Order: sequence, then structure tokens, then C-alpha cells
Amino acid sequence: MAHHTSAKKRIRQTARKTEVNGARVSRIRTYVKKVETAIASGDKSAAQDAFKAAQPELQRGVTRGVVNRNTASRKISRLNARIKALA
Repeated sequence: MAHHTSAKKRIRQTARKTEVNGARVSRIRTYVKKVETAIASGDKSAAQDAFKAAQPELQRGVTRGVVNRNTASRKISRLNARIKALA
């Protein structure tokens, strides 16, 4: 266990950041799942609406540093391709 005041503070900060980042990742996953369920049901308009909501969430994850830039781009690209294939 930490003894220095600065080390104790760092532990508190890390715990808080871990909690917040976990919530952010979970939120992104939820939005992506909504798109995937809409694609699975075959409803193109619902999938597009869900995708429009999920895209900024993924980008926000990149800005906040919880998702890698290339990972987000890949996910967005693949979801969009799957939606286009529904036609």
C-alpha cells in the first residue's frame, strides 16, 4: 500500500479514471450493439438511425482516449458496409 500522500492521491485518481473510462467503453458497446441488432433484424432504416447515434459515440471515445483511432474507424466502416448490404 502507498505511504506517500502523492501516491495515495494517484491511486484515487486512477480509480476514478478507471471507473469513468469503463463507463465510456460500456456506453460505446451499447450503441454498437443497437446497430448490430437492427442489422440482424434486417431493418435498414432503424439500422441507419442507430448508426447515426453510434458514430459520434465512437468518435467521442477516440477523443477521450478510450478507443484507438483506427479501431473506431474500422468499426464505423464495417458497420456502414453491413448497413449498405441490407438493400
